[in-house]
Amino acid sequence: MAGRLEQMLDIEEWEMLQRSVAKVTGMAIVTVNYKGIPITEHSCCNRFCQKVRQNETLSSYCQKCDARGGVEAARNNSPYIYQCYFSIMDIAIPLIVNQQYVGAVMAGQVRLPVGEDESNIEKIFTPCSSQKLESVKKKFAAEYEEIPILSMDKIQTISMMLFYMCNYTIRETMHKEQTIHMYETFFSKQIPFYQNGFGNSYEKEKMEETIEESMDEKTEVEDNFPKTNNRILLQAFEYIHGHKHSIPSMAELAELCHVSPSYFSRLFTKDVGESYSHFISRLRVEWAKGLLESTDCSVQEISDKLGFSDSGYFIKTFKKHVGVTPAFYRTYCETQQI
Repeated sequence: MAGRLEQMLDIEEWEMLQRSVAKVTGMAIVTVNYKGIPITEHSCCNRFCQKVRQNETLSSYCQKCDARGGVEAARNNSPYIYQCYFSIMDIAIPLIVNQQYVGAVMAGQVRLPVGEDESNIEKIFTPCSSQKLESVKKKFAAEYEEIPILSMDKIQTISMMLFYMCNYTIRETMHKEQTIHMYETFFSKQIPFYQNGFGNSYEKEKMEETIEESMDEKTEVEDNFPKTNNRILLQAFEYIHGHKHSIPSMAELAELCHVSPSYFSRLFTKDVGESYSHFISRLRVEWAKGLLESTDCSVQEISDKLGFSDSGYFIKTFKKHVGVTPAFYRTYCETQQI
């Protein structure tokens, strides 16, 4: 189950959706795995919670709140509305796959209007004395007052909207994965017939076109960096090429080139024509295609060589760019050499 949620979701696209929903609802939103550990950025996190989460001890308390909130939501497979240890309203939306709890969407960081009854709302975690918590609230009083105020009716309405949206997304993702798996299983069984010249189905032709287009797009592995005369980007490309086993972040490259991350990002997108995250993902897939065609390295070994966090994420990324899994791509390439 570990890593399952990260493998299922396209984190970049999920974060775009998450940011949009956060802005519309006025709530902060973050997606966590089943341990309560964030797998996305914290969208629209208010200043008070940012201050709190910068403290290592208090941040660990926040993670425990997220973990317990997610478990409570998963227990009944429904949104769970509760108060954090600072009496701030939060919602846990469970993400369940094949009856297994894999994570949660945590929303909230809002307060109830003064006078609204909150006696039935559980405070899920109290880590220390109320005196110590009050001292923190006093220290960041201005930031605390900025926390949005929403009525309980509004919070409940948003919680159900998030619940339906997340459930729909997870179901569609699972259906897509199952369909692709069935599709690949079918065609992998047909490959021996293709070798002998049999089978001219429309599906076979479309699958071949997809893979062949991907093969045609692959340039020489060592030469597939964009042409540029910019010394900053040339330095960055040189570093990336020399560190295929790791994934340098944009911040690391900006520091290496002695510029700010925001400037590096603008320069990269303007000169290369795509974001750094998309470029580095596509580049590593190009390198992987070369290794699949020219070596006997296993998928796991290639994943490790190119610095992917795990082979499941590598397979998901490869399939996103190429349309098939690495194993299927290698099998197809081998049949074309016979």
